[in-house]
Amino acid sequence: MIDLRPVGYIIGMLLSVLGLTMLIPAAVDWGYGSPHWMVFVESAILTVSAGAVLSLASRDALRSTLNIQQSFVLTTAVWLTLPLFGALPMMLGAPHLDLTDAYFEAMSGLTTTGTTAITHLDGLPPGVNLWRGLLQWLGGLGIIIVAMIFLPVMKVGGMQFFRSEGFDTLGKILPRAMDISTALIRIYVGLTIACMLTYMALGMTGFDAVMHALTTLSTGGFSNYDASFATYKGAPEYAASVYMALAAMPFIRFVQMTQGNVVPLWRDPQVRAFLRWMGYAIAVIVIYRMIRHETSFLPTLREVTFNVVSTFTGTGYASEDVTQWGHLAFTVLIISGLIGGCTSSTACSVKVFRYLMLFEAIKVQIQRLYSPHRLLRVQYDGQGVEDGIVNSVVAFFSLFILTFGILIIALTFTGLETETAMTAAWTSIANIGPAWGPEITANGSVAHFPASAKWLMSGAMCIGRLELMSVLVLFLPRFWRA
Repeated sequence: MIDLRPVGYIIGMLLSVLGLTMLIPAAVDWGYGSPHWMVFVESAILTVSAGAVLSLASRDALRSTLNIQQSFVLTTAVWLTLPLFGALPMMLGAPHLDLTDAYFEAMSGLTTTGTTAITHLDGLPPGVNLWRGLLQWLGGLGIIIVAMIFLPVMKVGGMQFFRSEGFDTLGKILPRAMDISTALIRIYVGLTIACMLTYMALGMTGFDAVMHALTTLSTGGFSNYDASFATYKGAPEYAASVYMALAAMPFIRFVQMTQGNVVPLWRDPQVRAFLRWMGYAIAVIVIYRMIRHETSFLPTLREVTFNVVSTFTGTGYASEDVTQWGHLAFTVLIISGLIGGCTSSTACSVKVFRYLMLFEAIKVQIQRLYSPHRLLRVQYDGQGVEDGIVNSVVAFFSLFILTFGILIIALTFTGLETETAMTAAWTSIANIGPAWGPEITANGSVAHFPASAKWLMSGAMCIGRLELMSVLVLFLPRFWRA
């Protein structure tokens, strides 16, 4: 039987931190003269109390290190529990959501998906919008740490390859995790502050700069405006594109840069492929739009660059109605969202690393057809890749496609139109943000979706953010018996 006390202890500590974080939007609402600050104080008390009780009940739990089973349970339990308490301020006060919508909004925040269930963002108290941004910022930081510390150890989707990078934490989870986490937090905070200052220099108000910096570096995409990033057209779009791209690169490379080693960032195959593929997508859509719509070059380049980077990284900001760009442009955007950014970043979806590994595996298989006696092995960045890692990557792709298809069918059974169900499945399983269809409101909200569809999407957001296998393995009876 799995000892769940270490899991309870860590979740309790995280709940306490989440509760204390609620005091930040409380102070903002109080400063703006909004009475909603009391709701955040009440939610903070409830969350900190629950966290303290859970931690105290499991206070002797960490005398030994986490094992593999506990790591699997912990990663999923964190992303299921924190949204429940993160939803409290939106249930107890404005916008007075029910449990379904509030949990959906909090899950969308912590998984950095960015899909919203709220219809009038402009009218919310400032603290509520800031809380949505903070949820995404915390979720972005959390997924970087999970990708660096837990997924390689749990051998999820080929992530065990990155244990060779020197971040094997099994058996020494706390001291090694603290070293890694501290370095990552410094980079994350530093980039967020730099992004905020850039936005302010380009004309954003202080509050808007903070809000959008939080959701840019987390590649989350929540905005405090119904018009999303269309409120700030021009130079801020270019700045956002740069910071979204940075957030989708491996943060461990930035840590190495601060230590004076710049070469690994550019030599990383993920980074090179990510920038190259994103450039291809931008070029194709710009040329297509200029030919089809006879648009001028510079405005088209700015609009396309921003929206392609936003979709590629899974941020989900929008400054244009991309459905009006034509079928080819829309198809390129859909494919871009299914690629995603690099591993160990805040970006979402399948990740560039897995595509590179898949292409290399296909190449080797083709070579074996006409050279069956050659000794061929899949290689990545000049290193031989074990068959077990390649099999994990192929299994991940298979499971992703299967889950995607099942989710589309399940969403159509809830009453959604086929177009809406397909884009809702795409946006939730890949944690991208936008969705299109007749049931989507003018500001891109899913408020009119059936409750069953919202719960399906909430589950898909969690599964997709934690790379599918780390969640689905919990449904195997053998896992609990092992």
